[in-house]
Amino acid sequence: MRKFGKKKLLVAGAAVALVATGGGVAFAYWSTSGSGTGTAGTGTDSGVTVTQVGTVSGLVPGGTAQPVDFKITNPASTKQYISAVTYSISSINAPASTPTLTCTADDFTLVQPNAISQDLASGATTFSPSGATIAMKDLSTNQDGCKGATVNLAFSAS
Repeated sequence: MRKFGKKKLLVAGAAVALVATGGGVAFAYWSTSGSGTGTAGTGTDSGVTVTQVGTVSGLVPGGTAQPVDFKITNPASTKQYISAVTYSISSINAPASTPTLTCTADDFTLVQPNAISQDLASGATTFSPSGATIAMKDLSTNQDGCKGATVNLAFSAS
C-alpha cells in the first residue's frame, strides 16, 4: 500500500470537504410571507356640448308644436356614453312693450327627446332625430305677455 504524502492528503481532504459542503458554496435563507398595497387612478369625463340646430319661431297660443333639434359634440380625447338629453325653459325675455304682462314656462308644452343611448367617439358629433317639440298652450287667460318673447332653452346630457 502506498502512503500518501501530507500535501496529497491535504488536497484530498479539501476535495472531500468541498463536496460535503455543496461545492464550497453555502446557501442560507429565511422563509417569509408578506403583503402590500398600491393604487391606480382613473380619468374623468369632460362633458359633451349640446347645441340647438335650427330655430324655432312663430309659436302662438294653441299653434302647432315645433321640433327642437340639437347636436351633441364630444370634445374629449376618449369616447363618452350618452344615454339621454333633456331640455327645459331656462328663461323668457319678454319685449319691453309688455312690461306689466308675464310670460312663463307654464305657457308652453315641452316634449322631451327620445333616448340617445350611444357611445360618442372622440371629437364626434351626432345630430338628433330627437322627437323633441315645443308648443305654446292655449290658455283661458291673457297671454299677451308672450307676444314677441324669446324663450331660452337649456339642454342637459347624461
